[in-house]
Amino acid sequence: MIKKSKKERQQLLLETIEENPFVTDEQLATKFGVSVQTIRLDRMELSIPELRERIKDVAERNLENEVKSLPINEVIGEIIDIELDKRAISIFDVKEEHVFQRNGIARGHHLFAQANSLCVAVINDELALTVRSNVVFIKPVRAGDRVVTKAIVRETNTEKNRTYIDVISTVNNETVFKGEFEMYRTKGEGEQK
Repeated sequence: MIKKSKKERQQLLLETIEENPFVTDEQLATKFGVSVQTIRLDRMELSIPELRERIKDVAERNLENEVKSLPINEVIGEIIDIELDKRAISIFDVKEEHVFQRNGIARGHHLFAQANSLCVAVINDELALTVRSNVVFIKPVRAGDRVVTKAIVRETNTEKNRTYIDVISTVNNETVFKGEFEMYRTKGEGEQK
């Protein structure tokens, strides 16, 4: 890999973070073949906030649609993007308390809870309940992993008061969990007060 000039690296750094604000300094250091300290210095020079601040900024910009179906503090993970009755994204940082001690693999109920609570949150209704789910755990998740979960509303059936949602969870862009959720809602899409 040919070393890039500081100016080229900083321009690529800006583009990379704009494309994916959730990329870590460690991932950037690996991508550009420099130290984490160099990335931090580049970010400081470019006035790019650290990851935690970027996540909060994205969340504040995207959460103007208020989650109606449950208090935001009951969502497992941190919602970073939501468009009610369409799509939502959350992130969940797996810590030591989320994994089995004997093998370091995350307990499945945490991944399910992140996906399920995101499905409840995306519904534009006062009441949303899970009727049925079909989930597949594809790869193990470990302490230190950041799980990015996307929920996409596939269909809303107003006669049955049902919403069907597809969920995909990834770690470093690799799928680790998939689910299909059937959700009950008290009213159909477009009937909101």
